[in-house]
Amino acid sequence: MKFIERGVTGLSDLTNSNQHLTPRQSEIVKLVKSRGFVSVELLAEKFAVTTQTIRRDINRLSELGLLRRVHGGVDEPATPNNIAYNARKILNLDAKAKIASVVAAEIPDGASLGFSIGTTPEMVAQALDTHEGLKVYTNNINVAIAALKNPLTDVTIAGGRLRHGDRDVLGLQAEKFFKGYKFDIGVFGVAGVDPDGTLLDFHEDEVSARQAILANCRQSFLVLDHSKFGRHAHVRGGWITDVTKVFVDQEPPEEIAAIIARSPAELVICNGDRKT
Repeated sequence: MKFIERGVTGLSDLTNSNQHLTPRQSEIVKLVKSRGFVSVELLAEKFAVTTQTIRRDINRLSELGLLRRVHGGVDEPATPNNIAYNARKILNLDAKAKIASVVAAEIPDGASLGFSIGTTPEMVAQALDTHEGLKVYTNNINVAIAALKNPLTDVTIAGGRLRHGDRDVLGLQAEKFFKGYKFDIGVFGVAGVDPDGTLLDFHEDEVSARQAILANCRQSFLVLDHSKFGRHAHVRGGWITDVTKVFVDQEPPEEIAAIIARSPAELVICNGDRKT
């Protein structure tokens, strides 16, 4: 296993959004996901603001589906499904932008790329706006639109019924689509990574599409921010060591780093300016 730490450039374009969470709101999300239920009073004390301010934060985070407002405080969402796509797009946005910038630098002009669904893959597609001669193949409209912003990129999308929310095509149509090509690089994310390195998603068809890309590419890039480690999802599909390179915004948990170290996969930390 190779370990590389890389600096990032051009983050302002990738993070220029009116949909940002405030730093306090981001910290509230992290705190609740690590501890579970947290009271309004504790949050007000921790951030040195009024309870009314905290309630406004909680209301917004609940509306986005990131957290669940309950009596006296806030808790994790009570749902077996993934967080809504639009909410995921603004969660850990700076981390995803760092990853996207480094991944884009790894992709040469003229490459053929297979893209899965996901907010981080979408940001990678967005970061390819100055590349020349790319060919992008995807089952996700968000990725396709991001890639089309570059007039020198050819985009091909899978046909079939679109899924609400994520705006993607899944099932046999997506699998057949990806199996019809041999990509230079496959780019995909996951919903979560178990401590043993198992890759997790929320739907069997999401796993099948991702694995179809993996089986039909010369190199595979797994892109995920640090919040995915230990995140619970119930459909397993492969291992973190199945890919060529793992791009993360900060060092993964020790057990995950050890698993990657024993494999041929390369770990790329997208936060810094030195290479090792």
